[in-house]
Amino acid sequence: MSPRARCRQGGAALLAAMLTVTLVATFAATALWQQWRSVEVEAAERTRIQSAWILIGALDWSRLILIEDSRAGGADHLAEPWAVPLEEARLSTFLAADRNVTQIDDAGGGEEAFLSGQIIDLQSRLNLANLVSGDTVNEAALAQFERLFAQLGLPPAELTALVQALRQAQAPGNENTDAPLMPQSPSQLAWLGLAPRTLALLAPHITLLPERKPVNLNTAGAEVLMATLRGLDRAGADRIMAVRQMQPFRSVDDVKKLLGEQIEVSGSEHGVASSYFEVHGRLRMGPTVVQERSLVRRMGLEATTVWRERTGARVPGMS
Repeated sequence: MSPRARCRQGGAALLAAMLTVTLVATFAATALWQQWRSVEVEAAERTRIQSAWILIGALDWSRLILIEDSRAGGADHLAEPWAVPLEEARLSTFLAADRNVTQIDDAGGGEEAFLSGQIIDLQSRLNLANLVSGDTVNEAALAQFERLFAQLGLPPAELTALVQALRQAQAPGNENTDAPLMPQSPSQLAWLGLAPRTLALLAPHITLLPERKPVNLNTAGAEVLMATLRGLDRAGADRIMAVRQMQPFRSVDDVKKLLGEQIEVSGSEHGVASSYFEVHGRLRMGPTVVQERSLVRRMGLEATTVWRERTGARVPGMS
């Protein structure tokens, strides 16, 4: 074999060897990527399931607190145990205490989880369900919302459009295909025409309950107090909050005695007890944060979940 032929044969062998190495490296990288992807999917699914069970447990805990509060009886106010928020705490601390171990690491392996949450009295807000019933507008509730819009500096035209949309959504025997769907929570009011800025300003002061309910004067904020009590100014609202902080109102009559005859307090529109609460739960596991919001209806010694919604996100800067 001539030197040139041997050179060609060696070059072909080298090229074949390089192609083989390239194919092996490609297959190995593909297998490694698939294995990594499977591990990531499995870890994400495990985190999702663990988060769901932990948040369900937190919701059950909240319902138990509300039931025990109902068992004690009396008015609902902000000095009760349900109104105390749970600051972010390491979940393994609870597990260690439950298992009676001295080392937190013994409470279970895995990634550290941090739980926080709170219970909010939804009857401390103006209820959109009071505003429209079928095709009929409640004038007293409309006046309350008008005062709230004025306090927040929001355009009255948006309230008019909101009322009209609610009437269309609740109209009996509505066959209009263009009629909007009835929202289930205030966060969905955007599809009734509310601007994002308006919705953001209204969110802390309004709610949407499945039925008409009075405002709890023991838990309502200053803006809601001024909106629901015609003629009440900021000084009067601050006075109510200061008095109830020292001694919660036991009945609507206590509020009437405090305000006198100048401010009308109605037994049908105002109260000192609540049936609807919003439970917030937040679980942080590594870079993943799962939040759950639930509507709980309490009747006597029963607390049932009306709806739940869960969202997830990742903490910026964490991996």
